Amino acid sequence: MTAAASTEELKALAEEASERLANASAEEALRWAVEQFGDDLIVASNMQDAVLVDLATKVKSDVDVLFLETGYHFAETIGTRDAVATVYPDITVVNAQAEQSVAEQDAEYGPKLHDRDPNQCCHLRKVIPLRKTLANYSCWVTGVRRVDAPTRANTPIVTWDDRNGLVKVNPIAAWTDDEFNNYIDEHGILQNPLVAEGYPSIGCAPCTAKVAPGADPRSGRWAGKTKTECGLHA
Repeated sequence: MTAAASTEELKALAEEASERLANASAEEALRWAVEQFGDDLIVASNMQDAVLVDLATKVKSDVDVLFLETGYHFAETIGTRDAVATVYPDITVVNAQAEQSVAEQDAEYGPKLHDRDPNQCCHLRKVIPLRKTLANYSCWVTGVRRVDAPTRANTPIVTWDDRNGLVKVNPIAAWTDDEFNNYIDEHGILQNPLVAEGYPSIGCAPCTAKVAPGADPRSGRWAGKTKTECGLHA
C-alpha cells in the first residue's frame, strides 16, 4: 500500500484486515502493518511504558513514535520518553504539540482550563495535535486494550479510524493484564516509575491521581468528574 492510496482503498484494506486479523497475535498484527505501510505508519505511546515500542521495533527498528507533548506531563513521563529514545536509538520520537503553549492557553481561556472544562483542554492539547500529526501517515498503531475500560471492550485489532482518516491497528487489544505485566517482566521493559507509586493509568499531571489498591486502574483519570476518555480513542 502506497502513501498515495485513496481513502476508499485504505478503508477497504482495513475492513478486510479486520476480519482476517481478528485473532492475530501482536507480532502478526504489527508485521502486517509494517508490510502494508512501511514508513507510512506511526506508533503512539503515552510513555507509561515501552511495551508497544518494544514490540514494534522488533518488526521495524526505525519506527516513528508519537508522543503527545501536552505541556502538562509529570517529569517522570518526560524522563521515560527520553529513556525510551536512548534504549531504542533507531526510533524517531515525534512530539505532537498544541498550537498554544500552556501560558498562551491560560491567557486566552483562563488558568486551569483542565479543571473547568477538561474536554476542551484535551481537545486543544491532545485531539487537535494528534489529528495534525496523523495527517502525515496512513496508519497508526496504539496500545489500547479491551480490559482498559468498558469503553474499549470491543476494540478490534485492525479498524478504520474515521475520525482521523487512517487505518488504526491495536496489536495488544486482546492482552490481559497478566499477559501485559508478564511481557514487561520477561523482557525487562522500561516502565514509568509512577506506575510503581500507585498510578496505573498516567495522563497529564493535573488530571491524574493515585488509585486505591484494587480500584479501576483508570479511576485516577479525571477523578471526581464524569469524563473517562480524553477523546483520542472514543
